[in-house]
Amino acid sequence: MFDKNIDFLAIGDITTDAFIRIKDASVHCKIDTDQCEICLRFGDKVPFEYVKVIKAVGNSANAAVSASRIGNTHGSPTTIRSGLMTQLGGDQNGKDCLANLVKEKVDTRFSQIHKDMQTNYHFVLWYESDRTILINQIAYPYKFPAIRKNPKWIYLSSLAQNSTQYHKDIVNYLNENKEIKLAFQPGTFQIKLGIKELKDIYKRTEVFICNAEEAQKILHTESRDIKMLLAEMHANGPKIVLITDGPKGAYMLDGEHFYFMPIYPDPKPPLERTGCGDAFASTFVSALMFGKSPLEALMWAPINPMSVVQYVGAQEGLLDRENLEWFLKNAPEDYKPREI
Repeated sequence: MFDKNIDFLAIGDITTDAFIRIKDASVHCKIDTDQCEICLRFGDKVPFEYVKVIKAVGNSANAAVSASRIGNTHGSPTTIRSGLMTQLGGDQNGKDCLANLVKEKVDTRFSQIHKDMQTNYHFVLWYESDRTILINQIAYPYKFPAIRKNPKWIYLSSLAQNSTQYHKDIVNYLNENKEIKLAFQPGTFQIKLGIKELKDIYKRTEVFICNAEEAQKILHTESRDIKMLLAEMHANGPKIVLITDGPKGAYMLDGEHFYFMPIYPDPKPPLERTGCGDAFASTFVSALMFGKSPLEALMWAPINPMSVVQYVGAQEGLLDRENLEWFLKNAPEDYKPREI
């Protein structure tokens, strides 16, 4: 399996998600803001409908599976060989995660197994169409391995708090191999680190993707001015900046022009929204790898999230290239980017 070059190498932590479908809760939102809280009765027994356990997920794992499905469509003249560089424990959970990656045709040669440690396991409190995730990322001893055959793209996302040196090792590798392009979709810890600590990552980034709330945190601003957020992020190095805003759509700065892109119309109300950002970002990068322009890639990107929200978890609804192109061909007339 490991005799071919990897085209798309995702780097980041992997986990298992246990979705707990809550039936008795309430949501309270602060006036004039998008900040909402899920509320459960304290000290009580709270009923739930069921639990669904999904293996081998996480930002980077989701991106690797997405690129693999898009890049391995039967009959397609070009392919994307996808791989994942991640950390796993030596437990059964880790073995199950690896098996799922192999099933999805994701190259696992850079998956590092720590036999005396556990594999990440997250709990997802799922209420109505949204979720709150309880995370506990294990502090693995990160070590960047030797890579003999360079990928075309590296897709960097969520890592644990003890990964500062690991980020430096990634930057050193990228600077020694300038032909490799970097997509950066920051996870929770990377967002907390901010631009100053990861300035070399930002400077090296070809495509940067986050949502509007994450952009505010990274830039330490309360402003929701999307053009300002795009411009400030671009000023720190990324050549193409994408900011998603949930059901409101997404925005792009390609270095010169600002664009708005609507969502692809949902065929029915969303079931659950986990993995939308991963689907959007990885689809955009995959389209670029197929030779699409940034504007063409921006039309590809919202289609996968539209499908993902119709299923539980981040991966079941991911589409292959044939189905992506079918939805694009049958899109509404107003489904197109417009300059803002």
